[in-house]
Amino acid sequence: MRFFSDNAAAACPEAISAIAEANRMDTAYDGDAWSRRLDEALSGLFGTEVAALWVSTGTAANSLALAALCPPHGAIVCHRDAHIQNDECGAPEFFTHGAKLLLAEGEGAKLTPAAVKALIDTVRDDVHQVQPAALSITNATEYGLVYTPEETAALGSLCRDRGLGFHLDGARFANAVASLGCTPADLSWKAGVDALSFGFVKNGGLSAELLVFFRPELAMATRYRRKRAGHLLSKGRYLAAQILAMLEGDVWLRNARAANAAAARLAEAAGADRLVLPVQANEVFVRVTFEEAATLRAQGFDFYDWGPGEARLVTSWDSDPAAVDALAAAIRAL
Repeated sequence: MRFFSDNAAAACPEAISAIAEANRMDTAYDGDAWSRRLDEALSGLFGTEVAALWVSTGTAANSLALAALCPPHGAIVCHRDAHIQNDECGAPEFFTHGAKLLLAEGEGAKLTPAAVKALIDTVRDDVHQVQPAALSITNATEYGLVYTPEETAALGSLCRDRGLGFHLDGARFANAVASLGCTPADLSWKAGVDALSFGFVKNGGLSAELLVFFRPELAMATRYRRKRAGHLLSKGRYLAAQILAMLEGDVWLRNARAANAAAARLAEAAGADRLVLPVQANEVFVRVTFEEAATLRAQGFDFYDWGPGEARLVTSWDSDPAAVDALAAAIRAL
């Protein structure tokens, strides 16, 4: 009974069916019928003109987005616990050809305008210091908290005032939208976001992620960077077809709601005393002793330890309801 990562979830039936339907001769790379539909489909979803490029990994999506927003001599502000800092093996620095990450603080891996200002105001405006060029946030965050439209817009306003590009790591963007019940536009371009890494793999896709530019002119150079980085797949239609299938009928939201609902059941079982942070998406961080963690594992539950005395439980679109109920009961019995 696995609760260690939604990266390990199955691909949803709609994604698998889309791959099968696309399994026929068509133009290679991104000239196929499915890839050509992405700009229009995503423009419709967000209610504004966008340029949408598929890539195979979230690391590539984040890094290509940041390369479009930050020059090699610039700096990217992010949270100290951000995925781009801790889990991408220096890929953002590699893709940007050397940009520096400036690390800010905030509870639950969330940033506030005050935290960003406190960091960038320490940088002198001279050639001897790396100048901030972009801000990157994660929604939902690495600790499962969500930025509201108002919180995102406050950061977007700061970016406009300070001349920073604004990137949103949306590996769990669907979970954030589903949690808040807002529109995708409310959490992105309407709040000032320039580029979104729109995650599908954690939400039922099979090696299919999406880079969405709300300033379409940024996509031109990114197409070359994608090719140069080895991410222009010759059969990209399989990625595009999955994404389109998950957008149709709001499958992406259905999947995210299922994952969020499963996490809420675990949160209820854990109770306020065990929860490290409020549960707002599909990640649950709980306080457990070493012995309690061993007790849960002995019953067949798989999860990550997350620092001393803490564990991370992640639900997914296909979490088995029986397994969720069993884990909830086991947590209550500790």
